[in-house]
Amino acid sequence: MKKKQILIVEDERIEAEDIKMSLQKLGYAVSGTAFSGMGAITKAEKLHPDLVLMDIVLGGKMDGIEAASIINSRLDIPVIYLTAYADKKMLERAKVTEPFGYIIKPYEDRELLSIIEIALYKHKMEKTLRASKASFHNIVEKSVDGIIIVDRDGIVRFVNRTAKLLLGRETN
Repeated sequence: MKKKQILIVEDERIEAEDIKMSLQKLGYAVSGTAFSGMGAITKAEKLHPDLVLMDIVLGGKMDGIEAASIINSRLDIPVIYLTAYADKKMLERAKVTEPFGYIIKPYEDRELLSIIEIALYKHKMEKTLRASKASFHNIVEKSVDGIIIVDRDGIVRFVNRTAKLLLGRETN
């Protein structure tokens, strides 16, 4: 089985090397290391890792939260924050980016392993669910049968193309 590729984003080089050694010891491959927010985006676009471990406080104009937001929206790569900061304001900002985890330094390797494994599994399941929803929507929309979905309150939530034609409604 192919080792999962992880991109490390950490502005402290010694810390980045420690993380790299921990990941390798845990059986992961490190696809690269970035030391800034812009570097993280560039490397993520180039390397397409399976996961990004992102420090929040980075040198440069862009912090890890901003970089994670861009990586998440452009590339659909799960991000786990790995940071020494746990204040409420930082946590609130980080939450908005929908991270797959938040680890506070210092941490144990077993904590890192469990959160990475859960994040990878959750991301895989979310992708499967999105694909399943798209297939379901496609099948229902293209069905030759008229399909109308109504909720418990009697509110129409969905009408497929055929049902609209049968009811004499616009199809756009």
